[in-house]
Amino acid sequence: IGRPREWKRKLVSSYAHTDIENDLEVFFNEIKINDGAFAKKSELVISLLTGSINNIDKVKGNIPDNILDKVKQKIILFDGDQTRFVYQKFDKKKVIIQGLSGTGKTELLLHKLKEIYLDKDNAESKIMFTCHNKILADSMRKRIPEFFNFMKVEQQISWNERLWCVNAWGSQYDSNSGAYRFICNFYGLSFYRFSYVMTFDKVCRLALEEIKKLPQKDFKHCFDFMLVDESQDFPASFVELCELVTRDTIYVAGDIFQSIFDTNISNEIQPDFLLSKCYRTDPRTLMFAHGIGMGLFEKEPLTWLMNDEWEACGYIVDHPERNKLRLKREPLRRFEDVTDAKIHSVELVNSTYETEEENILSLLNRIKEENPTVLADDIGIIFIDQAKSIFKIADKLEVSVPRLFKWKVNKAYETKEKVKDTLFISNKNHVKGLEFPFVICVTRDISRSHSYRNSLYMMLTRSFIRSYLLFGDDDKTLQAEIENGLKIINECGYMDISVPSKEVISRIRTTIKYDEKNISHYDLVTKVFEELNIEAIFRPQLYEMVKAIIPDSFDTERITKVILFNYEEMLQETK
Repeated sequence: IGRPREWKRKLVSSYAHTDIENDLEVFFNEIKINDGAFAKKSELVISLLTGSINNIDKVKGNIPDNILDKVKQKIILFDGDQTRFVYQKFDKKKVIIQGLSGTGKTELLLHKLKEIYLDKDNAESKIMFTCHNKILADSMRKRIPEFFNFMKVEQQISWNERLWCVNAWGSQYDSNSGAYRFICNFYGLSFYRFSYVMTFDKVCRLALEEIKKLPQKDFKHCFDFMLVDESQDFPASFVELCELVTRDTIYVAGDIFQSIFDTNISNEIQPDFLLSKCYRTDPRTLMFAHGIGMGLFEKEPLTWLMNDEWEACGYIVDHPERNKLRLKREPLRRFEDVTDAKIHSVELVNSTYETEEENILSLLNRIKEENPTVLADDIGIIFIDQAKSIFKIADKLEVSVPRLFKWKVNKAYETKEKVKDTLFISNKNHVKGLEFPFVICVTRDISRSHSYRNSLYMMLTRSFIRSYLLFGDDDKTLQAEIENGLKIINECGYMDISVPSKEVISRIRTTIKYDEKNISHYDLVTKVFEELNIEAIFRPQLYEMVKAIIPDSFDTERITKVILFNYEEMLQETK
């Protein structure tokens, strides 16, 4: 921003408050900044005073002339709740932040981490930052030093001595590879690896039991502070374990719901901070993602929220007429350039298996033409389906993209990390916590499976400028409903949806019995085996078939169909 003497002349004025009181209009006219470059500098000064996070690589001094750079360089200022979380001292051991994905929870944890690390009263403190998956942990481990440098932190980071940033589980061969692994090593507990019968919930409960048996007089905390990100991915037993082994405070940040099919959004866990403004995703994209994910555009929705639950998710709720609900979100300053330019934040593209590669390459070409400064790592391509054919498309793109665009390709399901200056291609399993200006979501058919719709919602909200949805058009009725829902969002800035009858709402809510948090996939399939009286000898092979055909599906109806069809075939072969 240049020398203070230069910008202070243009940006700083002193007034006696009596002068302001006498003529408010004159005061506002005198302090108005008309020069775009100085207006930007004034925002930078404010962001530095309030400690708001802005990536210095992205915040340039010039005035950007295209939408991509305008949004990338938009200076984000903390709101009151966020500032309070960063600087407030708490007199409780567990502090909970909740909000939709993209509300800035991870950024707040970074700020809190810096405050703790530099606290002179806790100069020797041991701090653990943990999250569920390896890609996010790896990304955070890179971001922390960059953030500390940007915030002018002069202390060197003592990795694995004062600060750990790892995923939750870890591996047997390295005691610093995961939070659970470190805890096991510190207290001399049995360490268990993942298997279909050994879930993370189970290993955490076993660790809790072992720790509670240790002599209390010899008990020591292994961390002074813990910061847990993406807490909705964890069982309650993990958070309880973290709380037990932490001396001072554990900060727990998570989505307001594990999935868009949670039935206890306004639940008994009262967060200390509820963030409802989504800074990452354009409000129109978020509305569309909720609409398609929850089935709100369809005749019968897949889930339904009460008014207070919609409000907790940041919606303004209105009832324009009987049995109609109008949902809209506050526009955000970050996206005003996109909205002003009449650019739609979601685009639908009809696609088939045969045309997928061609459609994706065509979109890449368009993005490049419309955004001359776009980089390879500004774009994420995410395959939502689990079919093996998606890997063939990814392999084709690995050849065609470097040839046509001179970009390297990163297949994240193989590398397990986000690589700079490469085009990110992944299935749905390696995208948590990542964001891109542009996201291309690819799916064949839009099914009514809860886990599938939740993935669709999550993937669409990874973008902060535009999401493209490539999908098949076999179901013309569904296609028309989705297109109409998006049209209303783009033209009016809200969703108009029909309120189902009380009976339908009741049925919808009781249908949502299972999700990954309550019951493991293995346990659910075993339950179906029991109900169908499947002979024990066939169960291992049938379970492998279920995993191959509909992986991660918690839809009991589909699981039952797959089991019965293949079971009949097996019985025929044994005759």
